[in-house]
Amino acid sequence: MSKIYPLQGTLQHYVWGGADYIPHLLHIEKNQPYYAELWLGAHQSSPSILNNHQPLTEFLTQNPTVLGEKSRQVFGDTLPYLLKILDVKQPLSIQLHPTKQQAEIGFDQENSKGIPLTAPTRTYKDNNHKPEMMIALSDFWLLHGFQLKHKIIDTLNGRPSLKKLATQLENQNLSDFYAHVMQANQAQLAEYLLPIIHGNKAQHLSLDNPDYWVCYTMEAMNISEDKLDAGLICFYLFNIVHLKPGEGIFQDAGIPHAYLRGQNIELMACSDNVIRGGLTPKHVDIPELLKVINCTEIEPSIIAPAPKDQAYTYPTPAKDFALKNLPFAPAHIHQSAAKNAEILLIMEGEAKISTNHTALLLKQGESIFIEAETQYHIEGMQTGYAVVATLP
Repeated sequence: MSKIYPLQGTLQHYVWGGADYIPHLLHIEKNQPYYAELWLGAHQSSPSILNNHQPLTEFLTQNPTVLGEKSRQVFGDTLPYLLKILDVKQPLSIQLHPTKQQAEIGFDQENSKGIPLTAPTRTYKDNNHKPEMMIALSDFWLLHGFQLKHKIIDTLNGRPSLKKLATQLENQNLSDFYAHVMQANQAQLAEYLLPIIHGNKAQHLSLDNPDYWVCYTMEAMNISEDKLDAGLICFYLFNIVHLKPGEGIFQDAGIPHAYLRGQNIELMACSDNVIRGGLTPKHVDIPELLKVINCTEIEPSIIAPAPKDQAYTYPTPAKDFALKNLPFAPAHIHQSAAKNAEILLIMEGEAKISTNHTALLLKQGESIFIEAETQYHIEGMQTGYAVVATLP
């Protein structure tokens, strides 16, 4: 019986996605205007396809032992992680993800209310948490967590229309202050934001300046001045992070964040629970957002790039997933052992993946599912690297 199987991911065509990066990675013809995400995993809403015909979810139901004993003891008969490639052309919504306990409660409550899983007003799509990590594939910009309070105050004080907010924050904790901002009415938002928007229209701003992202987001998301979004103020509250190619970041439950521009690899717990806090036409649930958000002040911790000449596992505190980087070159063979089910994706180059029973030649953009307790080796055909989703 084979231990490794060709795996075909599923594509998500969200309007914030780019047109070219993912089709180029996968060597496919474009037939859609947007290619936002490639999913590799067994999420019920969009499972990958095994051996060109069988959904991975169905295969795992029929063959749960391929997940591995340790994985099944902790996570049951489901694949605990979801691997993605993202191409972010326009800013995503400001969002955060619940803890496991919060997800279980929210999922049960929405089920008891009879809200369909596909309803646009649905917040909890499943009962799982969604910690996630990402590795930048290009220069990548994102929002990540609240800045240190004194930095927020300095940022607000640097803009005349926001000085009133700075004074308020000096006498409030971040949680109460954020709740006030997110519930601001249109008149208040106009007072805060329109002087900045009008004052910077002809200016050349650097990308680490929150004014740039306010003006850019207004244009990119077609936000009108009479329907301002409270999420725009978050550019002055959250850390604006620039990741260079190869660098990464981990985002735990409750940490507000938003991807702004670039391409990345993303690995997360297998969940689609997203609580949105603005900058989106999708459902925004402010009461739930304020209940779940973590208002801790954060100095972003950047994950260093993988070394170019050796196998490397990116360090994160996650229990549901781990991401390995496996470089390869012609005449180089890397021995590996999958203790639990793994998904391997070739990011660059070409390699032969072999077990005692099977050998598959994979080029850039191709992926495989690997059973637990499988010894395999990777032989480089053309110089490149693979990423492997697994458990810690």
